[in-house]
Amino acid sequence: MTTLGGIDRALRSAKPATAVSPSRRRESGFSYLEVLIATALIAVSLVPALEALSTGGHDLQAVHAEDHYYLAAKLEEVLAQPFGYLDEAASAAASPAVPSSYSDSVTLADGRVLTRQVYLSRYDGDNADGNNNAFDGTDEGLLWVRVEIEESGLGMERLISVYEY
Repeated sequence: MTTLGGIDRALRSAKPATAVSPSRRRESGFSYLEVLIATALIAVSLVPALEALSTGGHDLQAVHAEDHYYLAAKLEEVLAQPFGYLDEAASAAASPAVPSSYSDSVTLADGRVLTRQVYLSRYDGDNADGNNNAFDGTDEGLLWVRVEIEESGLGMERLISVYEY
């Protein structure tokens, strides 16, 4: 038998392929059971952590919702007053930065005290004097009303007119 460049000799000396032993197979990666146990441990440890985070967020949302309710209620209470009374309170306050006599405090069921500041001022709606100051009070019959909860950043504003339609 003729061979080309010793290929026949190389084929005869080549060892037959052997199967990978079972012990070698285990060393090559994680078993299904190991992955399953690791996943279960992660899931069990994450549940309490996520519950702790979500509880804090719901409490904060409930507090802001309750504060918003008391803020809106006070604004509606003030807007229900006759325009003449509000105009007198705005004149008595003398500045849009000074809380009016309609300001009050409310104690909530959870013990928190909300101080609702009510600001009233005559409003310069047409800027006829040209000074770009909306609170110089040249327009009669137009009032600016702001209700805010002290130290919370929550507030609502509204312009009202003696000529409500």
